[in-house]
Amino acid sequence: MNLPAAAPPPVARAALLATLAVVVWLVLWETVLAPMRPGLSWTVLKAVPLALTLPGLMRASRRARQWATLLLPWYAAEALTRAWSESGRHALVAAVACVLIAAAFVLQLAWFRAERNGPRGSSR
Repeated sequence: MNLPAAAPPPVARAALLATLAVVVWLVLWETVLAPMRPGLSWTVLKAVPLALTLPGLMRASRRARQWATLLLPWYAAEALTRAWSESGRHALVAAVACVLIAAAFVLQLAWFRAERNGPRGSSR
């Protein structure tokens, strides 16, 4: 007998959307909003490692969540560095990236916590 899978917690959907937003923002950052060099740059490929975790996040794979959580601080370090060292539009785009990355990281951690605590109302 196949039981229906439990619906993912709201924090799971929020973490997935935040991570997707980070990937989209990274691509936009290096192609349209504030590229390092005019024209298409190889730096847009920095979004690939995080993008590779998205299919696993959609399946609620614990391993994909672990990888995403390990990758996000590296993106935050670059965004903080560029927000601090650049000016104008470039700094603003990097600051927005910092906020998105921090939100994705916190939501990933909240997803782990929700998984550890189990269904609502039960504590271990």
